[in-house]
Amino acid sequence: MRDLDTTFAALADPTRRAIVARLAGGDATVLELAEPFAISLPAISRHLKVLEQAGLIARGRDANRRPCRLVGDALTDVARWAEHTHAAWQARFDRLDDYLRALQAREHRPARPTPPPSSRSRKEKPHVRTKR
Repeated sequence: MRDLDTTFAALADPTRRAIVARLAGGDATVLELAEPFAISLPAISRHLKVLEQAGLIARGRDANRRPCRLVGDALTDVARWAEHTHAAWQARFDRLDDYLRALQAREHRPARPTPPPSSRSRKEKPHVRTKR
């Protein structure tokens, strides 16, 4: 598994996430990637360098175009980590749900009914001492 800290740091920036999202739709040149942003080409190049160092994108060597493409390995590692973390938390929530259901069932269990006084036998009546 790649260094997740580097991957998450690269994805922490909204511009870089937008670039990754754009590349998910297919390869693009640096100019095509820069088009929707109000930042300079050197700034876009710095963002691309961060993404490339994190293993999220690869840049082609075509001298005229320098096409960029998404590399799935780093995102696969992130997805595996997220799924593992999600499964662990889901198991905890499931155990909590079971506990709360059991607790609620105990609280709502009807009490044993007390027989009416007329149906009690003589022995069941409380003994009352009288003065002599």
